[in-house]
Amino acid sequence: MTALEFGYRLNSLRVFLKPYAYRLTRDNDEANDLLQETVLKAFSNREKFSEGTNIKAWLYTIMKNTFITNYQKKVRQKTFVDKTDNDHYINSSKHTIENGAYGNFKMKDIKRSIKKLDDNYKIPFMMHYKGYKYYEIAEHLNVPIGTVKNRIHLARKELKEMLQVYRTV
Repeated sequence: MTALEFGYRLNSLRVFLKPYAYRLTRDNDEANDLLQETVLKAFSNREKFSEGTNIKAWLYTIMKNTFITNYQKKVRQKTFVDKTDNDHYINSSKHTIENGAYGNFKMKDIKRSIKKLDDNYKIPFMMHYKGYKYYEIAEHLNVPIGTVKNRIHLARKELKEMLQVYRTV
């Protein structure tokens, strides 16, 4: 197959490759870049394509592998390892370490506030907090799903008022 024929086949298959590129990247510009890079790699490696095999599958494989390689490069670029000595931070007052006591106080206050809630609000709120879905809570309490949503909303609202001391500006 000549380079011209191969280029024509590649161009005719771009229509099928574009949606796959978009599915991988979830961004139109990145999908266009991936498509262009795939076509370029396929064309520059056209001698590796075996005549009579499925060219579309070959192109999909190139695209998938290119996407994975690019993704791995991005992950490596975002990884930063600092190997310098940070001894100058030891006596710095800007950098403090919290011991978690403040968080413990918050948690105790939150639990105390939840205990103060009326059972009609506390039970659905705690079930939702533990991971139950609205419909599961509604079935368990034998109330409509709208009632469950309303009670959870009111419990959050009441807790927000009780814990206003922790509100950040």
